Amino acid sequence: MSGIKQGGFLISKIHQLAGRIFSKKLKNYNINEINPAQGRILFVLWQNDGITIQELAKKTSLGKSTLTRMLDRMEEAGHLTRVYPREDRRKVLIELTEANRKMKKAYEDVSEDMLHLFYKGFSEEEVDLFETFLNRIFHNLSEEENNQ
Repeated sequence: MSGIKQGGFLISKIHQLAGRIFSKKLKNYNINEINPAQGRILFVLWQNDGITIQELAKKTSLGKSTLTRMLDRMEEAGHLTRVYPREDRRKVLIELTEANRKMKKAYEDVSEDMLHLFYKGFSEEEVDLFETFLNRIFHNLSEEENNQ
């Protein structure tokens, strides 16, 4: 590789800037109490309601201690609840509240706005190729984390 490569630096800058824009868009849709990290949790739960903390940690790539603190705050705010199945009281399932399920459509609209912003000026082929590369980077980093 020649020259200085800035992929990680650019990804970090994009992450910060996208988070700020995403927060503003959430406010425009009257979703004021959800930050982008909590949105990641909700996004997973909207697709897989009633999963364990371990599954949620894996799907969000959040550490269990960070995730547990965020779940505490989200439960206090009424977005989710912990359910203890009778057949196995050691198992804890995370479920959305009815009020939060109603928020899903607005959150999906914000996500759609962000996708249009991310890929403005990109062809379908460029988007597919870019996401392939991002998935490869994510896989490389995941492997490294698992090997440590």
